[in-house]
Amino acid sequence: MHTGMRQGPEIWLRGPVTPPEPVPPGPAYSHAATRRFSWVGTHGGAGVSTLATVYGGQDCGRSWPGPGDPPSVLLVARTHAAGLDTVAEAVEIFRRGRPPQGLDLDAVVLVADAPGRLPRPLAQRVKALESVIDVYRVPWVPSWRLGELGHPPRETETLARLTGAAR
Repeated sequence: MHTGMRQGPEIWLRGPVTPPEPVPPGPAYSHAATRRFSWVGTHGGAGVSTLATVYGGQDCGRSWPGPGDPPSVLLVARTHAAGLDTVAEAVEIFRRGRPPQGLDLDAVVLVADAPGRLPRPLAQRVKALESVIDVYRVPWVPSWRLGELGHPPRETETLARLTGAAR
């Protein structure tokens, strides 16, 4: 039996990681930091076109990204039962290693299907989805119904940072 010092995770061996240098906000930064994504709807009416307009990236509708599209995929669905079914099926395609060649699933984006809180059964399904993939939630945005697609809602700050749409 070895009586020497026990080693911990690799980070203990390497020491602390220095945080990245802060980058000043501004148009040059937000444009340069924008990571390109392909938004893929798992069902009709998921909100892909709206999200691509507000957050940037490629609107692929309900199709897999083509050869000239970004290979990083954000799957989009509404938070109703049918939307959660279709997005869970699409996530399984990636989990089983069967997506079209060259595509990577980055996250799931769930768009509220109605204002207010999700009913418990739907909230439980979202929680199960969150246990296997990063999930970003987009709230009900009344102005989007009117075609007013300004800045991302503040509740989606982490999604805006991911896509480079943060202001």
